[in-house]
Amino acid sequence: MSPLRILYLGTISGTCLDRANAYRRLGHEVIHWDMRPWLPRTGWVDRVTWRIGGHVFAPWLVRRMKAELADQQFDLCHVDNGEWVTPAIIAVLKKHCRHVINYNIDDPTGPRDRRRFSAYRMSASHYDLLAVVRQENVAECKALDARRVTRVWRSADEQAHAPRPITPGIAAQWQSKALFLGTWMPERGPFLLALIQRGVPVSIRGANWHKAPEWHQLQPHWKGGAIGGHDYAHAIQCASINIGMLSKGNRDLHTTRSLEIPALGGLFCAERTPEHSHLYQEGVEAIFWRDAQECADQCLALLAQPDKAAAIAAAGHRRFLANRHGNEDILRAVLREMALSTTP
Repeated sequence: MSPLRILYLGTISGTCLDRANAYRRLGHEVIHWDMRPWLPRTGWVDRVTWRIGGHVFAPWLVRRMKAELADQQFDLCHVDNGEWVTPAIIAVLKKHCRHVINYNIDDPTGPRDRRRFSAYRMSASHYDLLAVVRQENVAECKALDARRVTRVWRSADEQAHAPRPITPGIAAQWQSKALFLGTWMPERGPFLLALIQRGVPVSIRGANWHKAPEWHQLQPHWKGGAIGGHDYAHAIQCASINIGMLSKGNRDLHTTRSLEIPALGGLFCAERTPEHSHLYQEGVEAIFWRDAQECADQCLALLAQPDKAAAIAAAGHRRFLANRHGNEDILRAVLREMALSTTP
């Protein structure tokens, strides 16, 4: 099958970059543009985007988009997130791209970040396809007159989240008992504090934890800010248990961590939800809980049975591979939805 020429709009970092690279591994030519550097390099741009909406910047971005596209032609434009992409920008893109789609793993039609995604909602009916990760988003996007909506699972990356060799030096640097790796959110502080008070040896890594009202009690357990790349992989692989927490404001029933932790071979310990129960067999491939009390019980029991913990982690990794929830798998599904060619 012929490779596609794809214009990929999104940040050139993190999971967005992982997805662009997955398209490349599928054999396609990818031109990756980040629209944020086209706007003034000041924090007020991001504050306006969150508080008013990215549509405010459309006049600047339309002019730049026209200049950048010039005489170029693409088979597909993949917009990742789309917080600055308005109907006017899509109109420009469609002069140079046969199809324009949007892929969003946030909650663009939900209550938490509504103003941030004003441009997304304005543009829903102009995309050829919207790929979303929540069942609620499907109905809400259709209510915005979206032409076509498909629901996909979040994904881990076949390369970025492949297990690394762990040397004794790496193990000594990154080992932990019960690790939570993620940004502070108001509901997370009380939960982790409850685990600590039950005697669970919790390690915390992530941004903004100094904002937690419980900071003075959590600080001894905080091991540093956000990490990525090999450090991220090493931290997960060297943890006996990896605690997964949902974003309540985003109506999550699974998160990217739900795939990345088992992909890396880590033991996944998360809230019991219908989607987590669909992904992994409880007690065999992952550990689930309903509240901090049950989570503490599960962690303490498994830390006393390291062989059982290792067996669950290994089974979870095998299940992740069998589920085919890697970036390449998900992007193949998106392309099939658009009836576009891709490699087997």
